[in-house]
This record gives sequence, C-alpha cells and structure tokens, in this order.
Amino acid sequence: MLYNNGFDEQLEELLLEDEQISLGKQGQIVVYNDDHNTFDWVIECFMEILKHTAEQAEQLSLIIHFKGKAIVKTAAVNILKPLKDGLIDKGLSAIIEEIEK
Repeated sequence: MLYNNGFDEQLEELLLEDEQISLGKQGQIVVYNDDHNTFDWVIECFMEILKHTAEQAEQLSLIIHFKGKAIVKTAAVNILKPLKDGLIDKGLSAIIEEIEK
C-alpha cells in the first residue's frame, strides 16, 4: 500500500489555486433598474449578450424591477468586461463588482 502523506491534497490545492490565477479576478455584473428600458428590451439584451434563456432573462428583469438591481452574470472580470460594455451599449445601467476572496 502506498502512502502519499497528503501529497494528493496539496497538489489539488495548488491546481485549484493555479486555475483561479489563470482565470483572473472573479466578478459579477450588476444591472440597475431605470425608467427608460422596457421589460422586453432588457430580456432581449440578456438573451443576446449574456446568452441567458428567456426564463432566466425574464426572472432577472423582474428582480431588477422590484429590487432595484440584480447580479446577472458571474465570471472572471476579463470575461465580464465585454459583456458589461455590450449591455451599456444597449442602454442598460451595468457595472462590474469584483468578488472578494
């Protein structure tokens, strides 16, 4: 029987750490409610830019309407930036918040 003295666990931790570093800082896109965009427009934007299903997009638009904002996407910041820019180009109010580890 072989004993690895926790080597596998240490290796797994290092691999996970490397994966997080290669992905960059994690963040989330937050979209805010406004008085200009219709539900249909917001849903269309979420489906086109974020690749959400119709159901996801509709639920998020309702959350934004009733709560004032919602997290619509979570990923590495470098992935989120063009998505956020696309939402802004469509007239939505969106920011990226970095996630603290």
